Amino acid sequence: MPKVKVARKSTHVDMTAMTDVAFLLLTFFMLTSNFVKKEPVVVFTPSSISEIKIPETNIMTILIDRQGKVFFGIDGQDNRMQLITKMSEKYGVKLSEKEIYTYTLMDISGNPIEAMGVYLGMKMEERDKASNNLGIPVDSTDNQLRNWVKIAREINSNSRIAIKADETTPYPVIKKVMKSLQQIDENRYNLITRLEGAAI
Repeated sequence: MPKVKVARKSTHVDMTAMTDVAFLLLTFFMLTSNFVKKEPVVVFTPSSISEIKIPETNIMTILIDRQGKVFFGIDGQDNRMQLITKMSEKYGVKLSEKEIYTYTLMDISGNPIEAMGVYLGMKMEERDKASNNLGIPVDSTDNQLRNWVKIAREINSNSRIAIKADETTPYPVIKKVMKSLQQIDENRYNLITRLEGAAI
């Protein structure tokens, strides 16, 4: 008796379930990830064993690079608008609406207030250059950092100060920053470090 040959059919794999899982994972990672804030300079923080996390909101950040340039920023677009408006009024610097809006989009910046108009008028690529980031003055004759922090405190009294300095930053610069904070009775602040043994 002859064998009955079964017609061969190509195998069909339903990819719908796998596609659903892939998109669910992609959506999950997109919604739970924290984006790194753009900073004007790269800072390698010193290591420590502290595991205390700094909150993501209500924060004032003072950034100090390895050359000793000081940068400052606060969170919240409305807060930044009030800050730059009050600082420009205090120093008699006129800024256009476009320049003020540009400042509100930046998390951290660092220039003397007199040079802020020119800096904010530059294209983004120009603003990213190290030569155009002069740092906020912290000298005894012209201590603008004190005023940035003081006005930021008036805008948001609940904000915490976080100092993020490079591990090779000269200590006298950090001491100047801390002294500036003490002069306006800001004696509580956090130092941002990386966990010891963690990759840079």
